[in-house]
Amino acid sequence: MGTRTDTRRAEAFSDAVIAIVITLLVLELTPPKTPPGDLLAGLLGQWPTYLAYAASYIYLAVIWMNHKAAFNRIREMDVGLQWANLGILATLALLPWPTAVIIDRAKTGNLTDERVAVALYAIVGAALCLAWLVFFSHLARHPELTEEHVDDSYFAHERPRAFAGVVLYLAAGALGFLIHPLVASVIFIILPVFYGLTSHGFDQRPAFLRRFGRKKSDEDG
Repeated sequence: MGTRTDTRRAEAFSDAVIAIVITLLVLELTPPKTPPGDLLAGLLGQWPTYLAYAASYIYLAVIWMNHKAAFNRIREMDVGLQWANLGILATLALLPWPTAVIIDRAKTGNLTDERVAVALYAIVGAALCLAWLVFFSHLARHPELTEEHVDDSYFAHERPRAFAGVVLYLAAGALGFLIHPLVASVIFIILPVFYGLTSHGFDQRPAFLRRFGRKKSDEDG
């Protein structure tokens, strides 16, 4: 028990890291270099920049929501959980890097480089989901770290969400590399939306999604 601590410092540190990382994203939004009178065309021509920023901002916002939801269910932390949390922070801190690469390559218009850029983004996204998988797995093995009202199987049920992210981000990167970078970019926006809707657990997703799931099960049955 002596190696266990409450969650306050971990939550405060995590919030600070996420706030810094999410602020760094906006630094990549630079004004276009255009001759006088062509500013509007230049701004419109930078649409891939806005798409990359939106995807990363939504992703980081959803990470914060999921992180907050998880820590609302955690009573105390051991060393293993502290390292698992640091793993999440380490991978999310990388996100401005592939975002900057996508924005930089989009400005050149070279399709080959854009394919590589979205593949890099996908690898970082998959690594972040893998970090969440480690985090959830540790809590699934140590339910004594969670609040009393939390079902012992809650975090075990969260693992498929994280594993799905690993697979889907890698699939998005492959599709973006082999077909077109825009395909990956669309998936990069859709995935955080899904994780935002299920931030309190798949069983506690919004009512309309639960109804859809029940309707689908009834039709299959």
